[in-house]
Amino acid sequence: MTESPATKPANGDVCQRVKNGLKPERNGLVKSLNRCHERQPKLHCHPEEEEVNAASQHGGLYTRPFIESFEETPMLVAVFTYMSYGILTIFGYLRDFLRLWKIERCHIAWEKEEQKDFVPLYQDFENFYTRNVYMRIRDNWNRPLCGVPGPKMDLLERDTQDYNWTFDYTGRVLQDVINLGSYNYLGFAENTGPCADSAAKVTMKYGVGVASTRQEIGNLDRHEEMEKLVAKFLGVESAMSFGMGFATNSMNIPALVGKGCLILSDELNHASLVLGARLSGSTIRVFKHNNMQSLEKLLREAIVHGQPRTHRPWKKLLIVVEGIYSMEGSVVRLPEVIALKKRYRAYLYLDEAHSIGALGPRGRGVVDYFGLDPCDVDVMMGTFTKSFGAAGGYIAGKRELIEYLRSHSHSAVYATSMSPPVLEQIVTSMKCIMGEDGTTIGCDRLRRLAENTVYFRRRLQEMGFIIYGNEDSPVVPMMLYMPAKIGAFGREMLKRNIGVVGVGFPATPIIESRARFCISASHTKDVLDRALSVISEVGDLLQLKYSRRKIKPSSARPFDDNVFEDIDD
Repeated sequence: MTESPATKPANGDVCQRVKNGLKPERNGLVKSLNRCHERQPKLHCHPEEEEVNAASQHGGLYTRPFIESFEETPMLVAVFTYMSYGILTIFGYLRDFLRLWKIERCHIAWEKEEQKDFVPLYQDFENFYTRNVYMRIRDNWNRPLCGVPGPKMDLLERDTQDYNWTFDYTGRVLQDVINLGSYNYLGFAENTGPCADSAAKVTMKYGVGVASTRQEIGNLDRHEEMEKLVAKFLGVESAMSFGMGFATNSMNIPALVGKGCLILSDELNHASLVLGARLSGSTIRVFKHNNMQSLEKLLREAIVHGQPRTHRPWKKLLIVVEGIYSMEGSVVRLPEVIALKKRYRAYLYLDEAHSIGALGPRGRGVVDYFGLDPCDVDVMMGTFTKSFGAAGGYIAGKRELIEYLRSHSHSAVYATSMSPPVLEQIVTSMKCIMGEDGTTIGCDRLRRLAENTVYFRRRLQEMGFIIYGNEDSPVVPMMLYMPAKIGAFGREMLKRNIGVVGVGFPATPIIESRARFCISASHTKDVLDRALSVISEVGDLLQLKYSRRKIKPSSARPFDDNVFEDIDD
């Protein structure tokens, strides 16, 4: 989306809105490459918001508003959240003591006798946390679907007689549950339509499995076609695919860097990136989330001091970031990251698992969203599991990089080739997005996703909920804070036929438990309105409307669809 007249600064620079209670350090506001904040008059932003101008020494780095919201946790809520964890901990240890002395006869939270000879899966505290906190709300996860994860889904009902340790299926199916949890951003995860038809035809010709690796006899012509299409879609020289998105990160980062290299990783990077960095044997330093000051400080120290003890220059400096952060809903400050990367001659690894297909006027991710040159990103990574409704991942970039990975990546050398129906799902959905199928299906879905995202986020904020992330991110975290409210919110929503995902510690900070909604182009306005009505009802029931910033419905930022016009591929 482009700038609306209400948010476009007079000098053409970015308008960064800092929401009520937000600490500027959280967003990592750049002082520009000249190290100076330039405060602008509060002429174009919400009266209760603070406008901060982030510009570079050569002009604006941004061509569009970059608006993110991270409202500070209310003090009273934070205190009660810590107290709730404290009470759970105290009662947990008390019950362990009572069980040890045979006073309490309920042994559900103890490890079963027949399992005690196995190596424990958890450390002491992890085991304690799992038994006394996680098990109380475990029924909110791992719910089995029995249909397509579209805008509505069918769930198998289950019951537990041992406090969520095991579940029994009742045989009843919960039908037409509104799906606000799947990563089906563009709605291509469906059992009808061009993608499903093409996958069925390819299955009849090639079968389901390949039964070999790409380097042996598992390299199909469809693999070659798909990789050329991915490279064309991203605007780079070459690309290669992998059968698993997680392994795309964890197995390729060790092939790119090793001992004597330095990885600079965002503190909220995905577990696959963290694992890949650790497996590489490189030195890892973590910078604050989306904080360019923190990143630049680490880059300068790396250049000045070099490697520990020897002070030799690092062999490589690799910056690792994500396009959309899956727990925060925030978008990477890519223009600023690229500016720092160029200045300090580092390499950039961009994980677009959630942003590819979901951001940008052409659906080509965060690079397209900011209107940047794909060649400025050294390693472009993404997955086919979300916007494309398939499976696997890709690495894209220069031809030399891809040829190197074909022979050095464990995931490429040893993994079985991607299944033909999955390949066809990727090819067909990508052609739809690019408009090469001769229809406007892809463009229409991109527009609808952008509209749904802006509408859903704005309505939640008007209701008084605290929402994290970028205004254009289809990942919408809604803060719950207290651990008991994760389970209560999920159960109350399911009672009203809406399926949501709850997230808590250790996936988030201990006091920042949340519900995470994922918006899809397949959601109609009626479906979203129904979901919003139920969320508001449950929010009143559980007292979840924590926001201290009031937004009037009339002040909603309108959706600007001009960005989708005159798209030239």
